[in-house]
Amino acid sequence: MSAVEFRIDRRSGVATYLQIVQQVQQALRLGVLVEGDRLPTAAQVAATTKVNPNTTLKAYRELEREGLVEPRPGLGTFVSRTLARPDSAADAVLREELRAWMDRARAEGLDREDVRALLNSVLEDRFPASREG
Repeated sequence: MSAVEFRIDRRSGVATYLQIVQQVQQALRLGVLVEGDRLPTAAQVAATTKVNPNTTLKAYRELEREGLVEPRPGLGTFVSRTLARPDSAADAVLREELRAWMDRARAEGLDREDVRALLNSVLEDRFPASREG
């Protein structure tokens, strides 16, 4: 069984399927859901929230489009990617190195847009976009 239980607020003004999407995204960011976890079936969500199964399926399709979940025919829908970003010691070191680099860039006379252009250039070189578009 999944670690997520959907709570639908029918008075929020947010479409029900988007509430499901947002709750899955939040669970992924917080580490409540992790790669390999199975989401509840549309029938299970309908039983606990009185949401039409098609609404849940629409939410799961959106999450699939975002690359966060994948359907496995006959098995269910599973988390394929986490959004959790643990605060690690390595992150602190990298952040400090990036700050130092930005200080050097500023000292060399680069402005915000110059730095952004350099970062984007290196980012595209080292992390080519594969599924954007």
